[in-house]
Formats: sequence, structure tokens, C-alpha cells
Amino acid sequence: MQQSNVYIITFSVILTVVLGLLLSGTSQVLGPLQKESIALDKKKQILGAVISGEEIDAMSPEQINAFYANRISSVVVDINGKEVTEQAGAPVNAENVDIAKNYKKPADQRLFPVFIFHAEGDNEAVESYIFPLYGAGLWDAIWGFIALDTDMNTVGGITLAHAGETPGLGARITEPGVQERYTGKEIFDQNGELVAIQMQKGEGKDYSSDPHKVDGMSGATITGNGVNAMLQNYLGYYKSFIESKKNSQAVAEAL
Repeated sequence: MQQSNVYIITFSVILTVVLGLLLSGTSQVLGPLQKESIALDKKKQILGAVISGEEIDAMSPEQINAFYANRISSVVVDINGKEVTEQAGAPVNAENVDIAKNYKKPADQRLFPVFIFHAEGDNEAVESYIFPLYGAGLWDAIWGFIALDTDMNTVGGITLAHAGETPGLGARITEPGVQERYTGKEIFDQNGELVAIQMQKGEGKDYSSDPHKVDGMSGATITGNGVNAMLQNYLGYYKSFIESKKNSQAVAEAL
């Protein structure tokens, strides 16, 4: 029996409303869980610049949150290295700064989070400063966090991630073996110029004697170039903050 147009329209409206309510309810339930998952993943990436992936993998989410709360503090600075505590009348929190959204703004309008890794049991003792990174790979965004020792020159560690690099090629930036190549490298040359660290084309050469170069990834030159540009750009954005810390340390050592 053929249904009337009124019946079909009524049925469609009811179905649309019911499905809409179901989707809305699901979003309300899953939304907080998704935010918690994103926040936890960010903490793991930040911590990955200063402790090993094995240590992080051995922790439960509760342990990661507790470790982060006990060992990490944070500030937000501008392009001139000056601390920013509020924007448009609202408080600024480093953990809530969206690096991807800031990336679309001119550098002098961005907020730059700095995460500070403290010694266990001593919130006054700083072991590392951790800086976010963001850029473009071959196919999509790449990002990460780089830790500098308190000399504000030596790399203590780095984490790198990507949205869509080629498996087995550019996607290798997430491999511990690739990331470990940066540990111990230096971002300033002997003249005090910021030169960052350059991943080289090709793979298999020894750059252990060069403080500013790391071995590359075979077949992933464009991704490597993206990592190089990302490091050069973001260390440049943080240069004023980094140099202010170096100067403060020099003054303290002279006293």
C-alpha cells in the first residue's frame, strides 16, 4: 500500500529528530572523554622530550597526570620573550594554547607556551625547558616538542609527530632511533648564532662530531626539510626567551 506524502514527511522528520538527539547525547557523553584523551596525549608528547618512551608506556594515565603535575610547570611568552598572563581579559594557560591555530597567525600575534621540567621533589630546580614545534611535512602537518638543557643550547631530547607522512619514509620521524639523533646536539654555533639542527639528505653517515647536523632518512628528504624548517622557525620564535635565560644564568654564575 502506497503511503501518503504526509506520512513520509512526518516519518522523516521524526527520524531526523531522533537521530539528532542520539548524536547530541553521544557527543555530550564522549566529548569530555575525548578532551581528556587529547590532553593526556599532549602530556605524553611533552614528557617524551625529557624521559624515555619506555618510561611513559609503563605508566597508567593516572600516573602520567600525577608525574606531569609534579614535574612540569609552564608559562606563556610572546615573540619578545615576555611573559603573557592574559589575553583579551582572559587568563592564559600554556596547556590550553592551540599551537595549530596559533600557527596560522603572524608570529608577532602568537602565544608561545614554555614547559619547564623540574627536578624531582624540588620545584625550584629546573632541569630542562621544553618548547613546542609546528610545521609542514610532505603531505600534512608535523609537530613536536624539543627540550633544552639549562645552558639553553644543548638538546636534551625531542619528540616528533605527523598527521600524514608516508609510512616507512617520512613517518619515521616518530621512531625513537631517529629522534635520539638530536640528543646532545646544539642550537647555537661558536659565534652565538642560532643555527638550529639540520637533518641531512640521505642516511648512513656519521655526524657525531658535528653539533648541528643529524643523519637523514632515506627517501624522506622533503619531510626532513620540513623538520629543519620547523626547528629553525620555532627556535627563532623562542630566541628572545632563550637568550634572556642564558643571560640570567651568566649573571648568576658571575656572582
